Amino acid sequence: MSSESSETDGIVIRIMNVSDYQNVKNAMGGNINRDEPLDTCCGGYVNKLYQQTDDDYHISIVEKGTSLMAIDEKNGGRIVGIVVAAPQTPSDVIRFTKDIRTSTDYERIDILISKVEEEANLYKRYGISKLLCSHITYVDATMRGKGLGARLTTALMELGRSKGYPLLVAYCTSFYSARQKQALGMECVYKLAYADFKDANGKVVFNPPEPHTHIRVMAIKL
Repeated sequence: MSSESSETDGIVIRIMNVSDYQNVKNAMGGNINRDEPLDTCCGGYVNKLYQQTDDDYHISIVEKGTSLMAIDEKNGGRIVGIVVAAPQTPSDVIRFTKDIRTSTDYERIDILISKVEEEANLYKRYGISKLLCSHITYVDATMRGKGLGARLTTALMELGRSKGYPLLVAYCTSFYSARQKQALGMECVYKLAYADFKDANGKVVFNPPEPHTHIRVMAIKL
């Protein structure tokens, strides 16, 4: 993918490299999960206690060459947005059997995502053996409402097509992220209310702030 630049605002979107990761993390206040509803409702617990594990996981995704970053060339090359995405195959769908009651918040998020992946059953639904999965979309607060998130997702769609992926999917824990992707033609193929995700004692596991009431799987054929 070649850099995509706008003459009017100086924003350039390019592939993120591993060498960019620390600068990206710094631009997000030291938390790659910044403003993500589940991380927020856990008080940032996920990143603080499992920082190295979290970093290793996201670096392994960036190594795939399918993550993007937006740079403001008119403001000293400041990082103003990212999308972290990776290829996925059926073998990447992990099923967790650990008791959620004795799990850490980090593990509980993994258990939730695993449940969603299994129930959405995208490979069978679309008859495919691979897809491109968008894990994180983040836009700096100063750039929100200007269409940058949509530009990042559109650029990711183009990158996915160029690499031969038949489907782009996003697991949206945020109401706003799902709404933005729906506006770009992505379809909600599965959703789960956080109020319905409970442990064996019937206790709701996650209580993100409004309007984040559901996790949604958004998908579009490429």
